[in-house]
Order: sequence, then C-alpha cells, then structure tokens
Amino acid sequence: MATSSTSGIISPLSVTNMTVAYQKNPVVRNVSFEVNEGELIGIIGPNGAGKSTLIKAILGLQPALTGQTLVYGKPYKTQRKLVGYVPQRESVDWDFPTNALDVVMMGRYGHLGLLRRPGAKEKAIGMECLAKVGMADFAGRQISQLSGGQQQRVFLARALAQDATLYFMDEPFAGVDAATEKAIITLLNELKRQGKTVLVVHHDLATVEQYFDSVMLINGELIAFGPTGTTFTERRLQEAYGGRLTFLKGNPSDEPLIVAGTGR
Repeated sequence: MATSSTSGIISPLSVTNMTVAYQKNPVVRNVSFEVNEGELIGIIGPNGAGKSTLIKAILGLQPALTGQTLVYGKPYKTQRKLVGYVPQRESVDWDFPTNALDVVMMGRYGHLGLLRRPGAKEKAIGMECLAKVGMADFAGRQISQLSGGQQQRVFLARALAQDATLYFMDEPFAGVDAATEKAIITLLNELKRQGKTVLVVHHDLATVEQYFDSVMLINGELIAFGPTGTTFTERRLQEAYGGRLTFLKGNPSDEPLIVAGTGR
C-alpha cells in the first residue's frame, strides 16, 4: 500500500515502474512517483516526451509493458469511480449528436450503473456543474456548435459531475481564450480547496509557477518531480528539454524568463 513518506496518509496516486512502448519502441521508461493529496500538479516536457501516454497508461487506456498504478492504495481498476479524466480536445468526436447537458450527465454514469437512466437529480447536478464553468446557458446546445473553449468547459463540467477525488487533465488550456483559461484555473483551485488532487499536462511554461504546487518534468523518463519552487529550475528544464529553451536574465525577480522553444 502506498503511503505518504511524511504523514503516513495513503497517497491518492502511486505509480511504480511504468514503461510504455509503441511498436516495441519505449515512449515512457520506468517512471515511478507518488503524489500528495490536495495538490495541483503540472506535467511538463517537450513534444513527444510521453506526457499524454503516461496518463493514458495510468488510466488503462494505453497498454503498458510494466508498471503498477495504485489509487488510494488499491489497484486503479477497483477505484475508477474516484478518478476523473479530461482528454485532449482534439481526441474527441465533437460531431457526435448530443448536447452539452447530456455530455455532462455522462459523468454520473459511474454513480448510476449501466441500467439506470439519469433522472431529475442528475440533471440538476449537470446544470450546477455547467454553471460552475459558465456554460449553463448552453445546456441545450449541440456540442458541435460550441467553440473550442466552450467545448473544453463542457468536458470540465463532465469531470466535475463525476465528483471524483483524483483528476487527470490533458492540456485543458490548449487553444482556449483568456476568459476560458481564467475559468479553468479558478475551477482547479476550487477542486484543490475541496482536497482534490489534480494532475495537468501543461505546455505553457510561463504559467507553471503561477498555477501549480508541484511539477513533474518528463522526457521519456522522469527527470524531476517535486515542489514547483525547487523543481522548476533552469537546470532541470534544460535537462528535460535538451537545451531547446532560451532564458533571459535580468528581469526584476532575477528569475529566468523562458522565451522560446517551450514545446508541449
């Protein structure tokens, strides 16, 4: 059973020796880590680093060669109801004929079981979750008629409706406008205040220190994982990105400004 090394509390997520390959070529190699409860955790690294692959392997959506995933000390397969997932927007078929509220209520199926249909209670929960992401007025709108940012908000609302305790979000800020980005980070902080744990694949290095409590640097393997203040450093970033970053010194905080080559 995985526990926190400092408090003895069972970790929301413990991953051990995770290795994933495509056509026998390892993409993620021997990754192990354990997260603390109630944190926002950024997963960053260059294009092709294996960030999304790692999440999918943890969730059983991508076969792994080796590895074990424990959610609150138990195998993930027995803890699915505790886990919410927001995939990359590009991976979703937005032409599927359904409206925003129906998408959100899909997050309730784990509570209902396969044979029960959503009722008034689930509809009320769905509307509440849409309201939290500023989309209540679009409940009846077909998802294909929504903008990219609106679609992302609907998927966040679906994750909220699931009422999970551990969330994975794969680039939720990608391609959204400033208002949606603000709404998303507000929501993430609300989840944190509720004691939820959220892992976010993120590509904008300029906002990492502002958004996340801890950061995980990945490039095929785990480069570093720890509190953002001590882990998100120039040395670690150069190690993760292979020297493809440019830093400028001399800004008022004397911290490096990342100005190019951030990748995803």
